Amino acid sequence: MPIGSQPPGRRGTVDRPYSALNLRLVLASFGFVVCAVLAVVLWRTGWTVPAWLFAGWALVAAVDAVVVQLRRRARRRAEGGRHHSLFE
Repeated sequence: MPIGSQPPGRRGTVDRPYSALNLRLVLASFGFVVCAVLAVVLWRTGWTVPAWLFAGWALVAAVDAVVVQLRRRARRRAEGGRHHSLFE
């Protein structure tokens, strides 16, 4: 992979990327999975208060993922309906 400017057709530069929504979506998904699994494990071991905290964080991560998807869809519409893959 060459180091330098971004491939043709992409907005932004190496120093100033166009958007971090894809990274934010990956991080929100990871946070949701980790927090949900930890909440279930904690509930099964009898630690209810930390389980509720992790369940709340999982809910926040899920809401964040929905917001990111809505922003990605709005960006796609603003760019004229160009198709974007998940990591583009």
